[in-house]
Amino acid sequence: MMADQDSTDPGYLRSYGRRRGKKLRPGRERLMAELLPKIAVKPGVPLTDQFPSNIRELWLEIGFGGGEHLAAQAGGHPDVGIVGCEPFVNGVAKLLTQIDALGLDNVRIHADDARDIFPDIPDGALDKVFLLFPDPWPKAKHHKRRLVQAPFLDDMARLLKDGGEFLFASDHMGYVRWVLKRLIDHPDFDWMAESPADWRDPPDDWTRTRYQQKALAGDVIVYLRFRRRPRGR
Repeated sequence: MMADQDSTDPGYLRSYGRRRGKKLRPGRERLMAELLPKIAVKPGVPLTDQFPSNIRELWLEIGFGGGEHLAAQAGGHPDVGIVGCEPFVNGVAKLLTQIDALGLDNVRIHADDARDIFPDIPDGALDKVFLLFPDPWPKAKHHKRRLVQAPFLDDMARLLKDGGEFLFASDHMGYVRWVLKRLIDHPDFDWMAESPADWRDPPDDWTRTRYQQKALAGDVIVYLRFRRRPRGR
């Protein structure tokens, strides 16, 4: 996944995940060459200006893997613009096949670290952010590489609108505890859980990710939802 350091550190945008796996099939190579440039996030252009005029909300999925969840959300919410960020080329190519097959026009892709497009997102522009099964970096010496750190949460607080939602899912209980503590301690977020079912059960519109489909996830998955507090509170 992606390392996290102070945003003033030159290594802040360093990504530790794999960039490429097996050689792409010809059809996916074609989509990478022809479709991706058409729907790639345009540097320096506000994300709010990169979607059709009928888009009512803007969502972001960070590290979309094979894109199953993102494609399902885009298909189920045609009036929502969804930006997906993923540095793994094979995952990007798989999402492109789904976009092409479903004829989705409300998806934009950044095939790299999500944080390098944060400057192009206006304050309060995002209605929802998904971070699903990120690499937990379980060894203590690698905890600095975990995505959820103070600078990242400060970015989320800036980018999410008042009442906007941040959804985190993981099967690694050490990372779940890490995230829960940092979000509860952060002054701009409220944990939305009211009962155990709220973190044990997935959202109603949940679509299993490739990670889950391949049975790589553990028996227990935790879904944490946080709401951005009103500014000036």
